[in-house]
Amino acid sequence: MEKSAVSITTEKYHSRSEENITHDYLFDNPFSTPHDQRSIISSAQQYSIFTGTTLLPSTSYSLSKSKSHFVYLQGSFDTYTVFILESKPLRQRKFKSARLIGEYDKPWTVKKDPRMLWDKIFFIGLTVVGLGIGAYIIYSGWASVENPPYCLIFEDDFLNGINENDWNYEIQVGGFGVGSFDWTTNDPANAYTNEKGLHIVPTITKDVTDITTEQLFNGYTLNLTSQGVCTANDAADCVRVSNITKATMINPVRSARLTTKGKHNITYGKVEVKAKLPRGDWLWPAIWMMPEEDMYGAWPLSGEIDIMESKGNDGRLYEGGRNLVGGTLHWAPNPVLDAFWRTNGVKYMTRGDYSDDYHTFGMEWSDEYIYTWVDSRLAQSMYIPFGKKYGTMYERGKFATMSVNGSIPLDPWSGTKRYNTPFDQAFYLILNVAVGSTNSYFEDGYGSKPWIDGSDTAMAQFYNASSAWESTWGEGDTRGLSVQSVKLFQRGLCTSPPK
Repeated sequence: MEKSAVSITTEKYHSRSEENITHDYLFDNPFSTPHDQRSIISSAQQYSIFTGTTLLPSTSYSLSKSKSHFVYLQGSFDTYTVFILESKPLRQRKFKSARLIGEYDKPWTVKKDPRMLWDKIFFIGLTVVGLGIGAYIIYSGWASVENPPYCLIFEDDFLNGINENDWNYEIQVGGFGVGSFDWTTNDPANAYTNEKGLHIVPTITKDVTDITTEQLFNGYTLNLTSQGVCTANDAADCVRVSNITKATMINPVRSARLTTKGKHNITYGKVEVKAKLPRGDWLWPAIWMMPEEDMYGAWPLSGEIDIMESKGNDGRLYEGGRNLVGGTLHWAPNPVLDAFWRTNGVKYMTRGDYSDDYHTFGMEWSDEYIYTWVDSRLAQSMYIPFGKKYGTMYERGKFATMSVNGSIPLDPWSGTKRYNTPFDQAFYLILNVAVGSTNSYFEDGYGSKPWIDGSDTAMAQFYNASSAWESTWGEGDTRGLSVQSVKLFQRGLCTSPPK
C-alpha cells in the first residue's frame, strides 16, 4: 500500500484563545467527550499547528498516538492542518450541590397539618407511659427486697489474730463426709493472720511434717486422738494408717477449718464475709453454716446453708472454676435423698475471677426466705422463698413419691407445722478450704481430674498427679482463702451491744 507524502511548510504555536478554526471535517475529533462532543482541549493547553499540501483524494487518514502526544489531522483535500497535543489527564467536573441556598418558600409553615399535632401527642403520651412503667418496675423490684432491722452480734477483722473465744479449729483426717483429701489442723502454716486478715492455706504434708513420701503410702500411723487434738466424735476420723496392701494412705495435704460453733450463731438474720478466693486446681473454698444442734436428726435432716462455695481451678480452662460461686441449701429426710439440686444458684464473673480481689459474700434469712448474694443484695446467687404457696420442705422435695430400701421416708419436720423447717433453728458459721473430694463435687473425667471418686485409691491417684496440680496453686496466701472481715447480724432490733 502506498503511503501519502506530506510536505510540511509552516509551524506555529497557539493557545486555545488565539485559534479561529473554520474547517473541521474529514475526521472526527478524537478529543471530544462522548456525551456532548465538546473538545477537551483546555485553554491552558498548548498545541502545535502544521499546515501543508499533497493530501491525496479518497485516502483514509488515521489518528496517530504515542505516550507523549496525539496527532490530529483536519483540513480539505488540498490542505491540512496537523495538531500535536501533549497528553494530559482528563479533568473532572467540579461537584455542584443541589442544596437550596437563600430564601425559599416553606408552605408547610403557613398552614400546619392537624395530623402532626396528634403525632406529637401520641409520641409524648407513649413516652410518658413507657417511663412510668419502667419506673414502676424498678421501684417494685427495689421495694420487693425487704429491708428489716438487723442487730450486729459479732464482728471480726482478725487484726488481733484468731481469737479462741470466737473461733474453733476442727482437727481431723476423715474427710468431713465428702471424702476430701485434706488433714485439717491448727498449724499456723494452715491458718494465720496478718495485716490483710485471716488466711486459710493448704500445704503439702511431706513439706511441713517429718512424714516422708514412702510413709504416706505405707508403714505410718497418724493418731490425732493420742495427740489429744482430734475434734471429731468418730475414731475413724481421728486415726489413719498407711498400708500399701490395703490401699490406705496418710492425707497428702493439710488445711484448716474454723467455726463459731457454741460461740456465735443466729436464727434468722444476716451474714457478711469479705473474702478473696484461692487459686489452685482441686481447691474447694467454702463459707457456710451448720445447725448448732441437730434438732431434726443428723445431716441432712437438720439442714445446711452454703453461703459461698467455689472451685480453685482456672475458669478459663475449667468451666465453673473460680469465676463462679454458688449458694445452696442441703435438706432431706435421708442422706441419699439430699435435695440440694432443688435449692441452689450460682453467680458468674464475666471478667476475671473471685481470686483477683476481695468480695463481700452475704446471706439473708427469715421464715419467708433465704437468699445469698455477692457484693450487693440485688446481685443474688440464690433465692429460696418459703410459704404455703411452696408447701413444706417435705412436700417441696416430693419425698412421699420416693423410697429408700423399699420404704417411703418419714417426714422428720411435720411436727413444727412451719414451711421453712429445718431452716428454723440456730446456725453457726464455718470457714474452710478443702482439697479434692469423692462426692462428685469435682466431676469425674472432666478438666483432667486425676482421680475417680468411687476408687479405693482415689487419694493416691490425686497425690500421684501432684506434678500437674501443685504448679497451679498460687504462691503464699494466694493459694488460700483470705478473709478481711466477718459480720453476723440477728434479725430485729438490738437489745444488747455486739460481742
